[in-house]
Amino acid sequence: MPLNDQQIQTLGRDALQRAAAGDFASAEKMFARIVEARPNMGQALHLLGQVRLKLGRFDEAREPLERAAQFLPRDVAAQTNLAGCLIQLGRHEQALAALARAAKLKPDDAAIAHNTGRTLEALGRAGEAEHAYDLALSIDHRLLAALSARAELLAARGEWAGALADLETALVSQPNDPRLRLRRGELMLRQGDWWRGLGDYEARLEIAGEGYAPELPRWQGEPLDGRLLLYPEQADIESEAALRDTLMLARAVEAVVQCSATLADWFDGPTVRRGEPLDGFVAAAPLRSLPLLLNWTRDAPPPPAKLRPIAKPASRIGWFSTGEPPAGFDLVRRPEEIPTCRFVVGDDTWPAHAAASLGIATVILVPPIADWLWGPNLGISPWYASAELLRDDDREGLAARLAGC
Repeated sequence: MPLNDQQIQTLGRDALQRAAAGDFASAEKMFARIVEARPNMGQALHLLGQVRLKLGRFDEAREPLERAAQFLPRDVAAQTNLAGCLIQLGRHEQALAALARAAKLKPDDAAIAHNTGRTLEALGRAGEAEHAYDLALSIDHRLLAALSARAELLAARGEWAGALADLETALVSQPNDPRLRLRRGELMLRQGDWWRGLGDYEARLEIAGEGYAPELPRWQGEPLDGRLLLYPEQADIESEAALRDTLMLARAVEAVVQCSATLADWFDGPTVRRGEPLDGFVAAAPLRSLPLLLNWTRDAPPPPAKLRPIAKPASRIGWFSTGEPPAGFDLVRRPEEIPTCRFVVGDDTWPAHAAASLGIATVILVPPIADWLWGPNLGISPWYASAELLRDDDREGLAARLAGC
């Protein structure tokens, strides 16, 4: 049934009240009725799109928001809400166009500049994204989202000082934000600054839902009257990250290691599987907290955990990298055959750590931004006397090691 102007005004007022109360489903139905009756009413189209955004129905929000942006060409919110919807849908080029229209209407808006940076970054245009973040911060130098985003870009280029400066500025406004503290800690640790970085790195344990923790008191390094559990904090204990953390970090403390089925037969010490009862345990610590809890130093970590297999090297070479191996070598690719290898090449994954723990000469290939545990330097690693770190794109360096092995 057609709606007259008074009915539309009443319905619109009721819809706004429902939306303000958080009842977006009812508000959406009301705004949809108004749009059906007045299909060219820009404000109703805009409000309909907004409540659909609130409901997470981005595909359905797009059409009314696009029409609203056409009928309300000088409404900044109509352009920015359309851009937000398009970003959610992965249509970044169209979102960039909407943000450009919004920026012309309101050139000194930090949020528009920041969202432009986000969109440019999603398009792989990192240099332009950084300029957009610079603009956002020239307008509002404490805009947390832009500070954090620019810090990520700077860190990706290895510009640690600039990244840290942005994070320090963000933390002035939000000193207890765990994600900001964690990021600052990670940047310090990547530079080898364990003294300042390890404390901030513990902020990761304050972020709910980010990983696994057993239902035990968290160990703080105090003497215990009972058993201590060490555990990888990854939710998937069979993940590559959990496997390599277990081998790299389960060292220098009397404890039971919670490890995966993959590694249970490798450890020469007490282990427990995830999901088994934890009777008799009085505390637990995540493996990545041990450097802080036990005051490890970056240049002299404790010796690796003892493993059950005994190295009996033959002539073969272990290859555990995703890169293509060179021709002409008798290669081992099965982890259980690692003890028979005289030389092992691997990415930063658990087979390479197992080989290094056994004292086998090992080359570990790491990406340009490697795990902070390795520190900033390549070459012989303090973590394993028999391991050397190379960049994963250093084909000449790897070829030289293979030629001399």
